[in-house]
Order: sequence, then C-alpha cells, then structure tokens
Amino acid sequence: MLLAQTGDAVAFEALHERFRPVAVSIAYRMVGSRSIADDIAQEAFFSIWRTRARFDPELGSARTWILQTVKHRAIDAVRKDRVHERRRTSAEALERIQASDQTDAQVAHLEDVRRVRAALGKLPEDQRRAIELAYYGGLSHTEIAAKLDIPFGTVKGRLRLGLGKLRDRLDEPMAA
Repeated sequence: MLLAQTGDAVAFEALHERFRPVAVSIAYRMVGSRSIADDIAQEAFFSIWRTRARFDPELGSARTWILQTVKHRAIDAVRKDRVHERRRTSAEALERIQASDQTDAQVAHLEDVRRVRAALGKLPEDQRRAIELAYYGGLSHTEIAAKLDIPFGTVKGRLRLGLGKLRDRLDEPMAA
C-alpha cells in the first residue's frame, strides 16, 4: 500500500488482485447480487486509488482500510436501493389511486351520458332532433333550419323549449 500511495500502479494492481475476491464477497453478502457486488468492489477500488494518499498505516492495515471502503460502498448501495424501492412503491400506489380516480370519473361520466340520453328520449321528436343536430352534429341554427326545412326562428324555439325540458329532467333527483 505504501508503494501504491506513491502512485505505483503495479503495486496497486497487486493490492487489487489480492483483495478483490474478499471485497466482492463482502459486498455480495451485503447486497445479495453478484453483479452489483462486482460493481461495488470496482467503485471501491477506484475510490481507494483516488484517495490513496489518505491511507495511514498507524491507523490500521491496508486490508482493513480497503475492506472498510468496500463495506461503506455496499452500505451506500443498500441505502440507495431502499430509497429507490420506496419511491417505486409510492409511485405505484399513486398510479393505482389515480387509476381508481379515473375509473370513478369514467363511471360518473357514463352515468351522466345515460341520464342525458334517457332525458333526450322523453322529449318531443322535433325538439330532440334539433338538439341532436346542434350538440351532437355540430350544426349551426341556420344549418339545422336548412336540413330540417323549417324557419330559423322555429329552430331557435325548438332548441330553447327542448333544452329547458332537458334541464328540468336532469335536475330531477335520480331514481334510487
């Protein structure tokens, strides 16, 4: 390690070859995945190379320092995974809630459509036809008059009367 501290890449390579199997083993026991353990060990050795000047032989052996670095990297990986798992779980729960809200909205919309259709069915034919052409067909008053071959004022009257009846029927409480 003392040679590696001076920038000796061959000495560091020897440390890497000697301690890598133990480093991977420690990381594997902590994270439970061989590929993640390999990544953790690799990151730890990169970190050790970058911070090699901090090694102090009076505080402990090179083995202890290297394996402590691996252990800390593995702990960070476990914590990071837990945070991501919580976020995934929260996101999935939110999606389920939103899907439920959308389902409720769709059911309410279908109920509204059913009520409007039922109310339209109770209108006189001439008023119902004028409303359908205006709201479902997208026609203007003038276009409705031309299509039904009736005066413009008659179209306006049928729409006004039909919409009033429709509003009254929709304001009635729903049958239980």
